Amino acid sequence: MTGDPTTQPALAVALPLRADLIGEVPYGAPQLDVAHLLNVNENPYAPPAEVVADIAESVAAAAAGLNRYPDRDFPALRQDLADYLAAESGARDLEVANLWAANGSNEVMLHLLQAFGGPGRSVMSFAPTYSMYPEYARDTFTRWVAGTRRPDFSLDPDETIAQIENERPAVVLLASPNNPTGTALDVATIDAIASATTNTGPDGAASVLVVDEAYAEFRRDGTPSALSILARHPHLAVSRTMSKAFAFAGARLGYLAAAPELVDALRVVRLPYHLSAVTQAVARAALRHRAVLQAQVAQLRTERDATVSWLREQGFTVADSDANFVLFGRFDDRHAIWQGLLDRGVLIRETGPTEYLRVSIGTAEEMAAFRGALKEVTGR
Repeated sequence: MTGDPTTQPALAVALPLRADLIGEVPYGAPQLDVAHLLNVNENPYAPPAEVVADIAESVAAAAAGLNRYPDRDFPALRQDLADYLAAESGARDLEVANLWAANGSNEVMLHLLQAFGGPGRSVMSFAPTYSMYPEYARDTFTRWVAGTRRPDFSLDPDETIAQIENERPAVVLLASPNNPTGTALDVATIDAIASATTNTGPDGAASVLVVDEAYAEFRRDGTPSALSILARHPHLAVSRTMSKAFAFAGARLGYLAAAPELVDALRVVRLPYHLSAVTQAVARAALRHRAVLQAQVAQLRTERDATVSWLREQGFTVADSDANFVLFGRFDDRHAIWQGLLDRGVLIRETGPTEYLRVSIGTAEEMAAFRGALKEVTGR
């Protein structure tokens, strides 16, 4: 070929896409420009000015050293996270070696399956649950297995253990509160499952038991965290995020607490310098202001409980929720209800069991708009 290559026509090629990715589409809820965004479980309250100022100052300080790689093991951030969990959940025995963090809890989960999953292994959870779990499995060549729940979306410990013993998964994922149902697991159930999974994994090893507590700060009073039994179970990991209660979804910081040996396995598979200096600075600034950032958590819990009560008064079936969202139904055509709400400027989520919809808890004004729109659409 002669002439200027920049003026030549594009070549016709076929990309060697993995066979299991053919026909797949990217994960994501609809991102639409409407008045009331109640579909992705965000905290509706923006960070206060004092927090924004501290973040800006922290980022400026980090920017002065951006010619250097960040600390790839970020011990200062891990200590801050340990201090937070000690205050929030009474987990006072946690040290730097017990904590890990990544770009959102999504990457934390990916690290777990990179370390403990893979070809010839399986990861198990119990449907309905978080829709990203099968994608973590797919991306790490780990077989996905969905167990079953009770009709009220809770877990029967004996039945759950029997399903795990039958499958022998390398990893078990338990969301508490569960997404999309909002169902929290009591610690006795988690402890029973942890005690029964010490040798249910590949070749007689343990199944790594991951309790995903992304919405833990919204749990009702008297509901302990799985962190309370972490010291008893070296194969247990408790995952958290700053996206929800901290109103920090745009910062992308997830983390987990586990035994040092489990954390060290994640350090093996993580990409070098996976947490930028800016991310570390922003997260540490947020943790310094955790009281003000989480000031609205109690308000959102109150609004959630009021939403559950109102929906039940209207005759809807509603799952008990310990999260900042509510699953409700049942609908013969949930998409028609979803579209009717969208037409009235309220965006919620089509997810979970096919007869249900999920609404995130917003401000009082947003929830009033949701109630009004739902009454119009359903005629109740």
